Amino acid sequence: MKKKIIILLVIFVLIGLAIQFDLKSYLSFEKLKENKDKLIEYYQANQIEFILSYLGIYIFSTALSFPGATILTLAGGAIFGLPLGLILVSFASTTGASLSFLVSRYLFRDTIEKKFSNQLNTINDGIKKEGSFYLFSLRMIPLFPFFLINLIMGLTQFPLIKFFFVSQIGMLLGTFVYVNAGTELANLTSLKGILSPQILIAFSLLGIFPLLAKIIINYFKKRKIYSRFDKPKKFDFNLIVIGAGAAGLVTSYIASAVKAKVALIEKHKMGGDCLNYGCVPSKAIIASAKKINLQNKFKEYGLKNVKIDFDFSEIMNRVSSVIKKIEPNDSITRYKNLGVDCFTGDAKILSPYSVLINDKIITAKNIVIASGAEPILPKISGVESANYFTSETIWSLKRLPAELLVIGAGPIGIELAQAFARLGSKVSIVEMADKILSKEDDDVSGFMKAELEKEGIKIYTSHKLLRFEKDSAVLESNSKEIKLKFTEVLFALGRKARTSGFGLEELGVELNPNGTIKVDEYLRSNFPNISACGDVAGPYQFTHTASHQAWYASVNSLFGIFKKFKTDYRVIPRTTFSDPEISTVGLTEKDAKEKNIEYEKYQYEISELDRAIADGEAKGFIKVLTKKKSDEILGVTILSAHSGEMIQEYVLAMKYKIGLNKILGTIHTYPTMVEANKYVAGNWKKANKPEKILKLLEKFHTWRRG
Repeated sequence: MKKKIIILLVIFVLIGLAIQFDLKSYLSFEKLKENKDKLIEYYQANQIEFILSYLGIYIFSTALSFPGATILTLAGGAIFGLPLGLILVSFASTTGASLSFLVSRYLFRDTIEKKFSNQLNTINDGIKKEGSFYLFSLRMIPLFPFFLINLIMGLTQFPLIKFFFVSQIGMLLGTFVYVNAGTELANLTSLKGILSPQILIAFSLLGIFPLLAKIIINYFKKRKIYSRFDKPKKFDFNLIVIGAGAAGLVTSYIASAVKAKVALIEKHKMGGDCLNYGCVPSKAIIASAKKINLQNKFKEYGLKNVKIDFDFSEIMNRVSSVIKKIEPNDSITRYKNLGVDCFTGDAKILSPYSVLINDKIITAKNIVIASGAEPILPKISGVESANYFTSETIWSLKRLPAELLVIGAGPIGIELAQAFARLGSKVSIVEMADKILSKEDDDVSGFMKAELEKEGIKIYTSHKLLRFEKDSAVLESNSKEIKLKFTEVLFALGRKARTSGFGLEELGVELNPNGTIKVDEYLRSNFPNISACGDVAGPYQFTHTASHQAWYASVNSLFGIFKKFKTDYRVIPRTTFSDPEISTVGLTEKDAKEKNIEYEKYQYEISELDRAIADGEAKGFIKVLTKKKSDEILGVTILSAHSGEMIQEYVLAMKYKIGLNKILGTIHTYPTMVEANKYVAGNWKKANKPEKILKLLEKFHTWRRG
């Protein structure tokens, strides 16, 4: 900080000296004409010394954005001639601009990144893709203040070397015009003679030309992409949606609501993974397991004895019945009534406009791929002989696993491991990382590990699965092998996007390294009329994010010719439905540290909350991260019963820039779990109370007492 202050002081002193000694008057057109012969004479007598002095003055003037660069450029042509003058001016102007760029980066970038991190991240993404292109265009336009370009680019992550060379090339033509004019200085009567309105317009058109060229290139690229396909003169549908999970259903719903003709294709079950294999069945079994677990806590509720008798197959029947109760919301009948044409079968994309479904080809102006994701299976020796399940197949169980081995300690693994342990399985969790729930902060992960171990679950972190042998898994840790016996294995290693088997490879749709479809900020693939949303597009694998993306996919597909909307990922919450639940929105402490974002932390222990004490769920905490010396919320983590509901107040607050002070001033019903949100805001208030004002108030009240 001290170094930055010193640099700022030096800059102000130099600018002050320049003003004090009226440097601007020496860098005027009249002075240059008046002293031209003397300068040439001095240059001829002291060439090296003069060149170095000239370069130093030019660089100094440009670096400090001081008026005079135009006169110095003319002087370069008048004194050195065109070839040498052009070289010197080009080098000096670019070096000065680069110094200005570096000063801006050193003095201001960290502060700007902390205050406007989201906005700057968006700018940096654009700079990474198109930075050189736009810098070159701006350098070509003399009407745009060059010093402003230097300062703004310094705030981004644009590389210095690239900035130097792109600037040099971009400014070369303008530099040539001015240096060449300097060689004819005797014939000039004013600066206006150098750049007439016609020349300025010509330069501006040259600057705009790269932008126009980009539009033209993109147009021909698009034509090339589509050239091998026949475009129908008339389409059957406005939109074809492939996949009837959360993303596909919402996409179809929105499109039909605005009276577009929509085809929805699902090869298996309407509702997709969430209804049939994920969110719904997992929460159903978690609910049963939680009720059964109450028999282990009966003394806490003042009960003499509780014994719950159950049959595992009946619990699994309940899971199926819960799915059936929700099915009508996602059914073909409902969507047909909404005006959606529903097809069941395997889709095959034949072209950007046509899809083969069963034996019928249908066409549409736009296609949205919402094919979801599927569980990852490891390529491990002996896996074929292991009695294994995934998050999709586990629901076919009719007999409770005696010894369940869970491979993977992410949200799916933790949720199901705890549920089956409460139902009576002997559960072991194997995780290659050094902690469970690796996305969470260490205090959250450590707390949850201790809770699971209290319930009898064995957890093996930093263990690698090597192979399967008969009725056992072989693990490795610290170069030692151990064997774990099991009756069933659950693989919970994450999910991969479904992108094969329906024509994407043949069509040439581009994928990301992680296997998701590569989409732009509007969710368009490399074929602009083919979009993707949900798990198949990423970057998040949440049902609520899939529904969120669906709005952008449908609206941009149908109305993109008029207006396109960039997908908003600013505030994305997530919940792990363990007991207690773990909910997060925005930054965790781990994220903030990795991104070097300064923050303040405020925490409230759930053990102090009246409702939690009354319910016998007084464990966990709320942790809120704010900007330094501000109540603006950067991130929230809630480890508590019902945290999935409690987090919503923070999601709303972060989306609409509501700080902790306003949460503190909001009435919360007593007694409720959500009161904890107000109390953590109260902790922020205590930490930021105005000590000086309070001391004055103390004196005031003392005076009032007489």
